[in-house]
Amino acid sequence: MSRLPVIPTLLVALAVATMIALGIWQLQRKDQKDAMLSRYESAVGLPAVVWPTVPDPAALPLFRRSSLNCVRVVKIETVSGSNAADKAGFAHIATCQTGEAGGPNAKVAFGWSERPQAPKWGGGPVKGIIAPSGAQLIKLVSTDAVEGLDILAEPSPSQIPNNHLLYAIQWFIFAAAATIIYILAVRKRSKAS
Repeated sequence: MSRLPVIPTLLVALAVATMIALGIWQLQRKDQKDAMLSRYESAVGLPAVVWPTVPDPAALPLFRRSSLNCVRVVKIETVSGSNAADKAGFAHIATCQTGEAGGPNAKVAFGWSERPQAPKWGGGPVKGIIAPSGAQLIKLVSTDAVEGLDILAEPSPSQIPNNHLLYAIQWFIFAAAATIIYILAVRKRSKAS
């Protein structure tokens, strides 16, 4: 039997070890995500909180009820969204100033429509549920109807995916495939010698 090529074997072993480590990391992330989702589920029924003007990324009050006063609408954007009847369409999200003298901005998802044209909305007091919102971290999803629009679907922790187990399995399959392919390549090489 011929000897294994040293450098290719080391490279494949390093790649396989990295893939296994990534799979284990994804399993750890799954446990962390499960705990986070459980925390969010328990927040659903808790009392309302004051709208955080400067949200703490480590302690976001997601899925809690809150309210704010949209003093001035800075802009309105339209994105895909669902209404309370789970019909697909467009969610209308306003960037609002919440203070009289150009105070901090807040995102407010204020309604749903079948068409993408942004409606006119002048702001005012808004009650709703705090939901995740990308770079802004949080937005307030209104639970009150705005004239001419339907109410948006209420945000729920069940809308946050937890795919870490699938990612872990994927990394373990990659590691197994790399190992099998390398073994077959070495066998083919040794038979050719």
